Amino acid sequence: MTLDGDIVIKCIPDPGYVHRGEEKMCEYRTYIQNIPHLERPVILDSCGILFPYVLAVEELLGLSEKVPERAQYLRVIMAEFNRIISHLYWLAIQGIFTGHSTMFMWATGDREYFIDLAAMASGARVTFAYYVPGGVRCDVPPSWEDKVLKVCEYFEGRLQEYKKIYFENPVFEKRTMDVGFLSKADAIALGCVGPTLRASGVKSDVRIDEPYSLYDTFEFSVPVMQEGDSWARCWVCFYEMLESLKIIKQAIRKMRPGPVRLPLRGQLRGRVGEAYARTEAARGCMSYHIISDGGPHPYRVRISTPSFRNLPAIPKVIEGYRLADVPVSFWSLNYWPVEADK
Repeated sequence: MTLDGDIVIKCIPDPGYVHRGEEKMCEYRTYIQNIPHLERPVILDSCGILFPYVLAVEELLGLSEKVPERAQYLRVIMAEFNRIISHLYWLAIQGIFTGHSTMFMWATGDREYFIDLAAMASGARVTFAYYVPGGVRCDVPPSWEDKVLKVCEYFEGRLQEYKKIYFENPVFEKRTMDVGFLSKADAIALGCVGPTLRASGVKSDVRIDEPYSLYDTFEFSVPVMQEGDSWARCWVCFYEMLESLKIIKQAIRKMRPGPVRLPLRGQLRGRVGEAYARTEAARGCMSYHIISDGGPHPYRVRISTPSFRNLPAIPKVIEGYRLADVPVSFWSLNYWPVEADK
């Protein structure tokens, strides 16, 4: 950043410092072996980055129409868990950046409820490795559904408390309103995705635009704000957590007993060709382009992550504002460097 006093007059993003070659590693591992390491760039949203990978692999294997219904519901539930887990982490840090340590403690504590539910399903607490070609790795334990509904009911009430103590707090409003403005035209021209795009007045969500894994059977809204500032981006994430709770509850009530995984045998080999899949991860559109030569390893894997898509917006929301506004504006984009660099 270049400063004139405490005004940022120039900001140039310099990514790449946490690049670890995820796409190249995919070429030396089988389709199943790729699952654990692909979660590493987005440990806060491990299901979000795995979802499109598994959908693309299933297309190559000819399994897209064969995935058990129960597995599809479980995928949706876990994806929405991860959306909330990711948003709560973001909210906790934003609380610190706006001088509200209570918000940090509340969000961090409530996040544990969803991590515990995901751990009960997958056996892991951070990166779940839950999605596999043909379904999910394992079924959920008995009475898990009841616990999910109880947590959802609890968290709905907590979000209203968040609203009172933080989102309607004059300090939060002063720090975020008219700060870090990103116009609708700029958001579109720069190729932004997710809450960043929706906070600038664009209704775009892959779950609605190109439904996958039963998302077209759920009733939910896509939160959109017109203001385009840091305040609007924060509110979009707040409303998204409410909508995720709606989806989770619907999925729990619709889900019926049954198989959760296709009984695949031997080493998986995709057909010769290519596949593309995209989903709506916590930070926005996440997509994979996989090329197969018919062998047990992908020939080529290309990952498009939402943080990389939102990278060009960083100068727009920082330049022209005071240095003290940088943490709030930057973090309102929910930019995750490891996700962007892969």
